[in-house]
Amino acid sequence: MTAPHFDPARKHDFVFLIDVRDGNPNGDPDAGGAPRTDPVTGEGLITDVAVKRKIRDTVSLLEHGRAGYDIYVEAGVALNAQHERAYTALGDKTTQQQAQAWMCETFYDVRMFGAVMTTGTKHAGRVRGPLQLTFARSIGEILPIEVGITRVTQTRQADVDQGQSTEMGNKHIVPYGLYRGEGHFSAPLAARTGVTTDDLAALWRAFTLMLDHDRASTRGSMSLRGLYVFTHDDAYGRAPARGLLDRVHVKRTGTGPARSFDEFAVDVDDASLPDGVTLERLVG
Repeated sequence: MTAPHFDPARKHDFVFLIDVRDGNPNGDPDAGGAPRTDPVTGEGLITDVAVKRKIRDTVSLLEHGRAGYDIYVEAGVALNAQHERAYTALGDKTTQQQAQAWMCETFYDVRMFGAVMTTGTKHAGRVRGPLQLTFARSIGEILPIEVGITRVTQTRQADVDQGQSTEMGNKHIVPYGLYRGEGHFSAPLAARTGVTTDDLAALWRAFTLMLDHDRASTRGSMSLRGLYVFTHDDAYGRAPARGLLDRVHVKRTGTGPARSFDEFAVDVDDASLPDGVTLERLVG
């Protein structure tokens, strides 16, 4: 793990591409679970929170039982109980600063994403994480469809005998969508939270595999189609991130409604990169 993109002492900026076929990549609970869209342009959206959830779940799967890779934001676990673990481990006279350091050392997502740990009587303050993700936005407009389905709802034999075993339901899908998102890794912030080379290796591996371990009937077929990492040779950056990320061009080549990745062209301009910047194509 000597490649530049594993080095937490360097700044990293990256672009990722995710596509979905006959599925709902990120439902909006305020819209009955329909796929999220920009109401003006009709472009689809996947929130940063949704992507972070997939990373958390995949890191938990890949690093299960490994010290330092617990997950702070975990379904079914109260956040206050997570804070209290620090005071239980360190003793009653633990300071907030000591508790915060313990949380960073123990929880992967606190080190990487940061956390607001200010609730309860025993808390650990706020941590600003080094990794930030944007919303992923579709290339062009998406056309969500609401599909009617029948589903089994009765569990009693008496109801089944009366013909009450199913009812009508619905499922929201996007026939096809290709989404582009971006991410940024700050080396100075990583030094504060204690991010290691192993942590970055876990991030890139989790990013690569997260959709393969997040299968569900509502999400159809989702795939990571691209992951392009621009790495600087110092902690602060050799060139503005925007100019680097704009080197990844995604264009529609087909006409009419898109139905496959083959109808898009991805061009990555890696010629004449600024001095001190390298590009790693992890996927794509």
